[in-house]
Amino acid sequence: MAGRLLIVDDIATNRIVLKVRLTEARYRVAQCRTGAEAFRIAHEGDIDLVILPATLPDMEVAALCRRIKADPATSAIPLLMLADPGDSARRLAALRAGVDDLLSPPFSDGRLLARVRSLLRGHEADRELQRRDLTARALGFGEAPAPLTRPGSVALIGTSPEQSLGWKTALRGLTPHRIHLIGWSAAMELDNPQDTPDLFIVAAGSLGQPDGLSLVSELRSRPATRRAAILTVHPRNTEDSQTRALDIGVDGLLEDRFDPQELALRIDRLVTRKRNADRLRDSVEDGLRMAATDPLTGLYNRRYGDHHLASMAQRTMTAGRSMALLMIDIDLFKAINDSHGHAAGDSVLVAVARAIRDNLRAQDLLIRLGGDEFVVALPDIAAADARLAAERLRGLVAELHPRVAADHPLKVSVSIGLAFGGPAPFGMDHLLAQADAALYQAKSTGRDRVCLAGAGPRAAIVPGTSAGPVQGLGAFPGASGGYEAIRSA
Repeated sequence: MAGRLLIVDDIATNRIVLKVRLTEARYRVAQCRTGAEAFRIAHEGDIDLVILPATLPDMEVAALCRRIKADPATSAIPLLMLADPGDSARRLAALRAGVDDLLSPPFSDGRLLARVRSLLRGHEADRELQRRDLTARALGFGEAPAPLTRPGSVALIGTSPEQSLGWKTALRGLTPHRIHLIGWSAAMELDNPQDTPDLFIVAAGSLGQPDGLSLVSELRSRPATRRAAILTVHPRNTEDSQTRALDIGVDGLLEDRFDPQELALRIDRLVTRKRNADRLRDSVEDGLRMAATDPLTGLYNRRYGDHHLASMAQRTMTAGRSMALLMIDIDLFKAINDSHGHAAGDSVLVAVARAIRDNLRAQDLLIRLGGDEFVVALPDIAAADARLAAERLRGLVAELHPRVAADHPLKVSVSIGLAFGGPAPFGMDHLLAQADAALYQAKSTGRDRVCLAGAGPRAAIVPGTSAGPVQGLGAFPGASGGYEAIRSA
């Protein structure tokens, strides 16, 4: 995931060491030594993450955090502070001021990069929701959301009832949110998003104890719990466990023997962020439902898509990044309507739309173009990962077998045309035309396959030959770590 990071530190050696480690991971890095410089650079734009030290020469770090978070132009930028775990006063002040995460030195490259990936991934999803809200307003619908009022719900899942109870006791009087204890089985049985806690706090466990990260993976893959916030608690010096937790989509983590006040502040921040995302998502969905969504599938329609695709292309080029476009068509759809009736055809459309929608990242865009055609836009993605994503979606549809009658499951497949734009300037109309031409190639070379724009007929991905069999898929939204997960599917 590309990004431009700002390192703030008045000690040149610290800045240089960090820059080397981050540049090797292909991040673009800017540097400065004072809080005033940091705010100016962040305000000028094109900064995706600010990394802060425990102290600055010209102001308190907490004061800089407040200033960044109070300015609409910089409020969405995630802040990562490097602070010793024993420096409780500064850590708490920074959390109160809006810092998004804390990393305790010394740390390895793996721990640093995992935190950076997690913050960039989570905040890109938040920004995409905000962009969609702006699109809704530009089209003439959508209202400003009301402020949050009711407390959130927090579920504690320790490795034992005693550990969970200890956490709850430590939090007594420190948070307004409702705290309750649940076990693994109760968490796995949640099937209604309205009954799901806003935040799960899960013990990662240690040798000989339950593996809490397996539970996290399950929570992230299930529709009812996918959008809940998750914070994991790890034994000390468990770098592999902490890195894995961040890469499978937790929103924060702590080590055992944490400061209860720090946990309380993190709870408040994660619940507020999750509630804001829910509220914004609901606002966008409600405002767009009548004017910008397809009533059959619930997907965005072409009216919304034309507007949002254009803005997505502009952002991609401005940031010097890349995006992929998939044109998806259901194979032999007319024959389904002719043989089984339009009600059966509608059922197939709904099933295909749901399968695609449930297996995209939060920042991806899915549109029903019309009839049996869909468009998927995948921003900020490498060409190889886009190709694997397309094949993954093709495989998901091939496994559907929707029933149009009690004893008549249908075999359904899709053909997909894939086009890729950026970082060089490109036109969205041209990208759509390329994807459409690739789709035609997929249809004419046998259907149920993916073809790449401009690659010739031999570049078609014949099912089962490029990405392997599609098994045990789960979802691949941002919550599960983005498209990195596809490579191991």
